[in-house]
Order: sequence, then structure tokens, then C-alpha cells
Amino acid sequence: MRIRLFKITCFALIWSMTMNSCKEEVLPKPKAQLRLEYPSPTYTPINTDCPYAFDASDETKVKLNDKCWVNIDYAKLKASINMTYRPVDNNLKELFLEAEKLTFNHTIKADGISSIPYANKEHKVYGSIFEVSGNAASPIQFHVTDSSSHFITGAVYFNVQPNYDSIKPAINYLQKDIIRMIESLQWKN
Repeated sequence: MRIRLFKITCFALIWSMTMNSCKEEVLPKPKAQLRLEYPSPTYTPINTDCPYAFDASDETKVKLNDKCWVNIDYAKLKASINMTYRPVDNNLKELFLEAEKLTFNHTIKADGISSIPYANKEHKVYGSIFEVSGNAASPIQFHVTDSSSHFITGAVYFNVQPNYDSIKPAINYLQKDIIRMIESLQWKN
């Protein structure tokens, strides 16, 4: 009886090892990376009756109102850049404080705020671009001025729930367009 039990146990053990060794080794799946491809931008000058002109991507619809405020719509990205023009009338300090207050109101949801200063002495365009990392409503904001007559603030908004990791590629794409807009900005006198 013991020998028979021993034989059955050995057979079961050998059978179990044989069956388990034939299976493929289970490996964790590698992390997938989302691959988003955006078209190479081409730009067109936006020349209006407003006291400034700039280049905008051909992938956008540009809408101006009577106050020279601009809405640049990126339908494919479900995003927009909203720009507000204000004339400077001995209120430059207040305009700067207001622009920075709008940016730093996002610190509640932001993980961090970094700035890129910009200066073009030849065209008298001075300003900063702010990237707000984290799940903030506006991940990019900027302001530019000539320091004497004109002041523009701008902000990027997405028509989706802010999830910074998911929209980061679109943020990078829009930031390049904003840099092009600022570099091409010219004041009309």
C-alpha cells in the first residue's frame, strides 16, 4: 500500500512538473507610449485693423472681435488660444500684475510653473511664456508688450478635462505655435 501511494505521488509530481514546464513564461507587458503625430505647421500672417499683426498656423481658425481680442481655434486638438489686447495708458504695472495673477491663480491645481522670458529689441516685443504643469485649466499663458503703448495676454485652453500627462504632446505643439506668434508679432503705430 505504501509503495503504491509512493508511486502515485511520484507520478503526480512528475506529471505536474511536466505540464507546468511546457507553458510559456509569463512576462509583464512593456509600457506603451502614445504616438501622436501633428502636421508640420505652416504659417500665414494675420494682418487686421488692430494695432498688431502676427503669424498663425494654417491649422487654425482665427476670430477677432471689435476690441482686438483674438480666439485662435485648433479644432483637431480641441484647444484654443485666447488673446486679449489692452492699450497701455500709464497702467503697465497693473497690466503685468493682472497677467501674472491670472497665471498664478493656477497654483491650486499646478505641480509647477516655469517661465521663458522673451525680448526682441528690434521690434520692441518683450514678454514671458508660462508653462503650468499639472492638471490646470490653462497649461500655457503668456504676455507681451512694447512697454509703452500695447499689452497682450494669452492663454491656452483645452475643451477636455485637464489631464496633463495626456495633453502634454499637444501642449508642446501649441507652445511652438505661441513662440512663432510672439516672434512674428509686430506693433502698428
